[in-house]
Amino acid sequence: MKKFLIAVALMLWAGVAVAQHNHAATKGPNGGPVHDVAGVHAELVMSGNTVTINLLDEANKPTSAKGFSGSVLIVAGSSRETVQLAVSGDNSLKGDAKAAIPSGAQVTLVLKNAAGKSGQAKF
Repeated sequence: MKKFLIAVALMLWAGVAVAQHNHAATKGPNGGPVHDVAGVHAELVMSGNTVTINLLDEANKPTSAKGFSGSVLIVAGSSRETVQLAVSGDNSLKGDAKAAIPSGAQVTLVLKNAAGKSGQAKF
């Protein structure tokens, strides 16, 4: 019984630690939502048909995009499109959808860093 209680306490503590590092309600320096992905904070900014992912450090300051790659899946109603992202400037990845991205579209980011670590986030 004692081992069970210790295991439950550890799981609860781990859940709190993970929840404290969720940035879903956080806005980045460019006004977009921020999530932790592949060892960086990723800020999503969309304008027209362009998707920009700004890479940020723990203090939400720009960090190098060198060696990063990724893609986004954009889902709006029954429409689905995968957009490949390429490094653009010092700290961003960009890609263009075929048409303007509607407000409220669900965006799933898949990001891979220079060391090969990958991650996924839903915006």
